[in-house]
Order: sequence, then C-alpha cells, then structure tokens
Amino acid sequence: MNNVALKIQALKVGYGARTVLEGINLSVARGEWFALLGPNGSGKTTLLRAIAGQLIPASGTVLIGGHSIQEVPEQAKRLLGFAHPPERLPALLSGRQCLEVYAAAHELAEIGMPVLALAERFRLTSALDCAVETYSLGMRQKLCALLALVNDPALIILDEAFNGLDPASALILKQELAIRVASERCAVVLATHALDIVLGHATRAALLLEGELIRAWSAPELSALRAGAPNALEVALADAAATAAA
Repeated sequence: MNNVALKIQALKVGYGARTVLEGINLSVARGEWFALLGPNGSGKTTLLRAIAGQLIPASGTVLIGGHSIQEVPEQAKRLLGFAHPPERLPALLSGRQCLEVYAAAHELAEIGMPVLALAERFRLTSALDCAVETYSLGMRQKLCALLALVNDPALIILDEAFNGLDPASALILKQELAIRVASERCAVVLATHALDIVLGHATRAALLLEGELIRAWSAPELSALRAGAPNALEVALADAAATAAA
C-alpha cells in the first residue's frame, strides 16, 4: 500500500491567462492531517479543485495514492473523498439520493453503514429523504462530509467544512476525522481559517499566500505553538506573511 496519499510537484494552475498557483510542491501521507491556511483569494479553493481534478493545471502533477489525477483520473478518484461545496449540491435531489449517486460513482452497491451511522450521529437521518433545497447551511455541510466519506477514501479534501456546523456536529466530525487519521486509514487536507482546529487536530500546516506556499509548520513546530502563547499561531502567520512581503 502506498503510504503517500497526495503528492504535488511543480503545480501551476490558473483561469485563462491569469495564473493563480505556481510552483506548488506538497506531499501528505496517510496518518497526517494537513491544514491549508491563507487569506481569502490566496488560492486555497483553487488548489483543492486542482487536487480533485476539477481544474486542469497548466503544468505540474497531482498524484493520489501514486495515481495521476490528470492521466488516470478514475484510479485516482477511487482513493479520493472530496467534500462537494454546499452551495453546489443538487437542490432537487434528496440527501439520500446524493449519497446513492456518490456510492454508484465509486461502484458501491449501496451506501455503507458507517456513513449512515455518522448521519445518525449528525441527527441528519430524518432529513435524508427531503430535498436538499430545504436544507440549512449546516445540514448541507453535514451531507457534504458524508459524501466525502462514502468510499472510505485514502485522501479526504475539505474546504471550510466546519462553517455553519453547530458545536456538537463539529465535534463529531473532528472526532471522525481524527480516528481515521490516527489509524492511518487516510490523510486529511483541510483548507480553513479556524486556527483552533489547526492547533487541536492538524499534524502539519502551511500558509498559502498569493498562489505560493510560503511557509510550512512541521508537527514539532505546531506542538511548540500549542505550548506557547494563546495567539502564537496568529503571530507566526503574521510574521510569515510579513517576511514574504519584505
């Protein structure tokens, strides 16, 4: 089994003539929770979409479990769990139908019991047969998390997945992801502004600024920040941004 869940080399991505990301190199192994930090417009969502194969890079490679998302997308996507943006969920389908579509796309005969059990813990079961258009933001976020886990993926990609979640549901999702990471079943890549999640759960983190990864923090460095002042990570992010601008 390939322990490297994600490997990105010399990635360049843009929209038309505008380059958004350039020179991105990143490797994330199973058993790691990688936090992607950066201000709005820094390119975090663009990077996640490139990893998921939704954007074709101008150059560079994205490997998921050793499979190129550009060259063999079917093999790569079998290992990928991508949390669909909540605003792009199909409004007229029910939550259960969305899960069934995802399961079928991964050649699964049915929605697995672990995902249905997590829906029960989310208190979403009673709404699974209702149309997505009736869902609140928090309910959509829960459904998106379930969709990302349907195929028990080796790589889970999440973009601000905790926005709109009530505290109890946020805790349940953190615990579920932490269990999967700790058992080395998968790697998690989370784009977030929530520094408490970074300090509480991430094993590594990096700052994306103006399309470049300008600073990374290893597990020991994050541990030191946890043990430091309450705002140590905020100060570290501001220092990294200031250094890059100098």
